[in-house]
Amino acid sequence: MKYLLSFFFSLILAAVYAQPFKPLLHLITGETYYMSSSGTTELTQNIHGRENKVKVGLSFTMAFKVMGKTDSVYNMGVHYQAIEMNIHMQDTTINMNSAQKEKTDTASLLMAAIVNKPFNIAITVRGKVIAVKNLDKIFLDAFDNFRLMDATKKEQIKSRFVQSFGENAFKGSLENGVAIFPNSGLAKNAKWTVNSNLSSPAKARVKTVYQLTDISPDVFIIHGDGIITTDEDIKPEQDSGTPLKYELNGGMVTDIKIDKKTGWISALNIKQFTQGSLEIMDNPKTPGGMTIPMMIKTEINVTGK
Repeated sequence: MKYLLSFFFSLILAAVYAQPFKPLLHLITGETYYMSSSGTTELTQNIHGRENKVKVGLSFTMAFKVMGKTDSVYNMGVHYQAIEMNIHMQDTTINMNSAQKEKTDTASLLMAAIVNKPFNIAITVRGKVIAVKNLDKIFLDAFDNFRLMDATKKEQIKSRFVQSFGENAFKGSLENGVAIFPNSGLAKNAKWTVNSNLSSPAKARVKTVYQLTDISPDVFIIHGDGIITTDEDIKPEQDSGTPLKYELNGGMVTDIKIDKKTGWISALNIKQFTQGSLEIMDNPKTPGGMTIPMMIKTEINVTGK
């Protein structure tokens, strides 16, 4: 799900190869830009010597309407048009689809309650997301409307949803694809380094070396190689009263195509791999604590127009 990018369209292809480009989003007020994403995440944990696998598929489409521009900041109205999520674990499969609205399908009704609900973002012409507003409220309202769900279970799921998909997560994910450019111009084969952050499943730092590998008549082609390391200074998280701490390290490979005219993403592929452990700290539920080895593989494909 992640990813607006930007470049300013120059003159002619012959001059492009030698001349640096200053990266900018070049969007039109009143226009709507679209993003479609599909991805899978495979989580493998080893609990007491037993391997436990969970596979999650997530697909969605989003619309970004440019409401206006103040100085170098675009104000955009954003909404999900459709969301589908599938969770496979052992012998259990959970399907959630915003298009499925049967009253007995609570999970899909939650997805349906999220689509077509507007929230707002403010993003600079260089792709820096400076504000995300009203997204958390959309999730909270969707859960609060389902009064038949067990209250304790609802609070747990709601908290995880906001952590994984709420304003902080959305901002971090979007910036990993948006705010990747240096202040100076770029030329073909130029390399630059960007430091960014991840918020889910654990807070981590990402150091990525990007390269403008090619320029076609319509798009800029960029490749990135990243290193992921957990932020060791972060305090343990709380999950239903249980203190948790992740230690994950790995890598991320990114391939991006950017529309020359608008700076909007044309195509994006991300492959991410992390491994390490989840440490359950000492607490009354788990005396002495527990360390769970884990490995996470993620692949995401995004198209835009």
